[in-house]
Amino acid sequence: MHILIIILVLIAVWRKSDWSRFHQFHATMIYMGTMNLLYIYFTTDYPLWTLHSNIGLPEPILNLLYTFIVFPCTVIMFLSRFPGGWLHQVYYAGKWVLVYFVFEWIGYHAGAIDYNNGWSLIWSFQFLIVMFPMLRLHYVRPFLTYGLSVIIIAILLSIFEVPWLNN
Repeated sequence: MHILIIILVLIAVWRKSDWSRFHQFHATMIYMGTMNLLYIYFTTDYPLWTLHSNIGLPEPILNLLYTFIVFPCTVIMFLSRFPGGWLHQVYYAGKWVLVYFVFEWIGYHAGAIDYNNGWSLIWSFQFLIVMFPMLRLHYVRPFLTYGLSVIIIAILLSIFEVPWLNN
């Protein structure tokens, strides 16, 4: 399933994105990848979710494929068609939340992802509601976004009692 997602994302980003603005999106692409790498670092011995491959790819490889392919492509697609007007923006971000959620829901029910240590599909949905606006916020106000990200990370580490000081 994960390889299918990667292929679909690559096709979509190739066909539906504004590649002429790649340099404008680059910092936000790095931001999203960095946030995922921080998740991997903090939860190495205490994962909140675990990815499974039906073709035998190890989880660290799947994490890297998402970090360096799916997430940067997501940023390009999301930002390159971001609309004006706050109502259109809310609707647009909501569509992205729904798409990501549907793929995760399918993945969960297909056994491609497991939840651990208190995380659940509901937590993923709530996270997505925060994640997409944060991507847009990073694009327009990166320093504010880094500050908010530190707060959000601290809250999540606390809620899920991630033993991050032992890493």
